[in-house]
Amino acid sequence: MIFLPFYKINNYFFIAQGVITLCLFISGLKLFSSWEDKKIKRKILLGKNCEMFRPDTFEVFMQAPCGRLIVRSVLNELGKSYEYKNLLKLKKPVLTAFKENCIPVKTVIYFNENN
Repeated sequence: MIFLPFYKINNYFFIAQGVITLCLFISGLKLFSSWEDKKIKRKILLGKNCEMFRPDTFEVFMQAPCGRLIVRSVLNELGKSYEYKNLLKLKKPVLTAFKENCIPVKTVIYFNENN
């Protein structure tokens, strides 16, 4: 985005290009900052499925595109790439997922005063 010559058209395009580039850069940083968390989730998923394949452990991951990439990676390592088509059945329709994610959820935090 930054290398497109919008400044030749108009200076306002150059400013818009700078804002868009900055937004894309920030999104990229957020994506890479979550990489350690994704590696941990991948290890957990491998651990749960190394001895016996359990499709129910993949359901949470099938709801997001980045989760589906983790699923594919784990299945490749387990040698069960053919199971991905079966796991796609666990993916919720877009409207259902949207409705579930837009409903407020009550969060309760418990403190253990003994530790």
